[in-house]
Amino acid sequence: MRKLDADDVQKYVEEHIAEFHEKRLKSLDKLKLSDVLKRKNPYLFKAKNTETSEQIVRGIVDAHISSNEETIFGDWLENLVIFVNKKVYGGWKSGIPNIDLEFDIDDIRYIVTIKSGKNWGNSSQVKKLIADFKSAKKTLRTSNSQIRVVAVNGCCYGIDNQPDKGEYFKYCGQEFWAFISGNENLYLEIIKPLGRQARKQNDNFRESYNQMINLFTKQFSNVFCKENGEIDWEKLLEFNSGSKK
Repeated sequence: MRKLDADDVQKYVEEHIAEFHEKRLKSLDKLKLSDVLKRKNPYLFKAKNTETSEQIVRGIVDAHISSNEETIFGDWLENLVIFVNKKVYGGWKSGIPNIDLEFDIDDIRYIVTIKSGKNWGNSSQVKKLIADFKSAKKTLRTSNSQIRVVAVNGCCYGIDNQPDKGEYFKYCGQEFWAFISGNENLYLEIIKPLGRQARKQNDNFRESYNQMINLFTKQFSNVFCKENGEIDWEKLLEFNSGSKK
């Protein structure tokens, strides 16, 4: 085990956080109004008494952005976890399907699946996680019958006061960052460099976002509004849910 250098973490975050923002922008640039309209529930908009094109457009775009950002930032955090663990324990990106990280402490091989928050899946997804861990253990023991393998579901934020799940351990928030780094305060330290480029990057994102809202509002109004400006709900429903002729 090597002691984690806080400067290494700060440098990594500052050098790589732009990747997250670039992917946010690329995702926004690829977005098409017709695609998101087909994925959203038009009955919900009507039930909420949505009355303008802009309200509908902002609702669907904001929902897309929120969901997409969770995925993009989750991938970014996974790379940070692997970077930190490699510095301390010599860990590596696993080549085993559905396992993100492997590293050794003493005579134990830890296999880790990384999630953003603790409430990441339903019962079926948890069962698959357990199946993936069992398969990974079998793979490792085939190549080395003496190896002791411990499975861990690591969550980058949240709290779980009962980490022992029987088939695996679930470490969340401070406990997880300490587990992969040996540093009890790492979960606090990584927040500082994240914000240094945030204002500039968010200004760029906000400019693209506003342009998209204006463009989509115009497109929506042209297609799904009547001549008097009222939303044509029947036409919207036909587009979203009507049987193809």
